[in-house]
Amino acid sequence: MEIQLQELIEQIKKDGVTAAEDKAAAIINGAEVQAARIISEAKSQADKMIADAKAETERTVKSGEDALRQAGRNLLISFRESVAKELTALVGKNVNAVYTSDDFASLIVHAVSNWAGKPEADDLAVILGSDDLAKMENTLLCALKAKLGEGVTLKANDRMDGGFRIAVNNGAVYYDYSAEAVTELLSAYLSPRVTALLKEAE
Repeated sequence: MEIQLQELIEQIKKDGVTAAEDKAAAIINGAEVQAARIISEAKSQADKMIADAKAETERTVKSGEDALRQAGRNLLISFRESVAKELTALVGKNVNAVYTSDDFASLIVHAVSNWAGKPEADDLAVILGSDDLAKMENTLLCALKAKLGEGVTLKANDRMDGGFRIAVNNGAVYYDYSAEAVTELLSAYLSPRVTALLKEAE
């Protein structure tokens, strides 16, 4: 009986140890599965955070590059506009210099002479600012009479600020050589060439 009791105790111990070992193994296995899941989730979150950070960095870099390109374009446009403005001012200054020089009267006589030879040029009139007409009326009349004979009249226009206009067919058509019109014409002609030069320099 003592032996059976001993065997029973041994069997209980063995069964208890086995059960404990099985339970421990199950706990360890569950812990390993849970740890693997936690590690996988953490890795996924870390990968997502890295991908988000990389995407944000790329967006920031692209945004910065776009802003830099736009600033460069704006600067170039501003520079071209500044050059065009300076060019117009320079052309205007030179046109005004010609229109206030001693050669202004001969320039008018030359332009009128060229128009007088055209068949559509009937009843020519030269329109000048009042101040210019007062200064040059006698000189122009003598020069035009010597060159063309009769048929050209001189008229004053208080709104003209430098330059002259040639009116044809009793004022039906005007050819504008005012300082403003000539400056605009020359600036429009020169501006694309200056822009092309600026583009070559880029």
